[in-house]
Amino acid sequence: MSKRPSYASVANGAATQDDSTSAAAAEFDRSHDKQKILFSTDAGHFSLIRAMHLADLITELNGLCGILSLFSSLRYCLGDPADKTNLYYALAFLPFGLFFDFMDGKVARWRKKSSMMGQELDSLADLISFGVAPAVVAFAIGIRTPFDHLCLGFFILCGLTRLARFNVTATAIPKDANGKAAYFEGTPIPTTLGLDAIMAYWVSQGWIHDSLPWGTMFQGTALEFHPIVLIFMLHGCLMTSKTIHIPKP
Repeated sequence: MSKRPSYASVANGAATQDDSTSAAAAEFDRSHDKQKILFSTDAGHFSLIRAMHLADLITELNGLCGILSLFSSLRYCLGDPADKTNLYYALAFLPFGLFFDFMDGKVARWRKKSSMMGQELDSLADLISFGVAPAVVAFAIGIRTPFDHLCLGFFILCGLTRLARFNVTATAIPKDANGKAAYFEGTPIPTTLGLDAIMAYWVSQGWIHDSLPWGTMFQGTALEFHPIVLIFMLHGCLMTSKTIHIPKP
C-alpha cells in the first residue's frame, strides 16, 4: 500500500513547512483542482481516461494483477486438481501487484500529481490484489468449509476496514515534506504477500486439499473448519490494529 500523497495531506503538512514545501503543496492543489474540473465538466469521448494521471493508470495495473489472480484461482477450481499451473499463476500475479502499488506512489510524487481519485483507486486496487485475491487462493487450495468462508470473509473485511481508516485518517498522520506518511497504522495490507508465500510453499509440497497443514477440526459438523485459516484471521487483526506503528521506508 504505497499510499501516494493526497491533495489534503500535502496541504496539511505544508502548514508548518518552508516555502519550497508550500510551493509543492500548491502544485498538488492545482493538479487536484484540474482533475476535479475535468471529471465534472468534460463530457467528451473517453473523458474519464483523459482526466486520469499516469499514477492512476499504474494503480489500475495493480488492480489488474489482482483480477488475473482471481481468474487463475477460478480456472484451477474448474480444472484438474492435480494440475497446479493455474494456482502458481494466481500466486505469481500478486507480487506484480505490489510492484505497481509501489510505483504509483513514486510516479505521483515525481510528477507532483495526486488526487482523491488516485487515493480511492489505490485503496480499491489494494483490496482486490491483497485482500480478495489471497482469500480466493486459500479457497482454491481447500480452505472452503462454510466456517472457513466466514473466517476468510473476516480477513477481507479487515483489509477493507484498514484501507477505509487510512483514507479517513490520512491527514492526521505525521508526514514528511513531500506529504508521505511517516508510518503505517496497523500492518499494511500488502503484507498479505507473506500469506501468499506460505501458500506457495504448501502448493509446492502438495499440502493442499485433504493434505492441508493442521488438518480439519469438527469434521461432519456445522463448525467444521481448517485451523490454518486462523492465520488469516490473525493477519486481519494486525491490519486493523491502532497501536502497531510500522515506519514507512
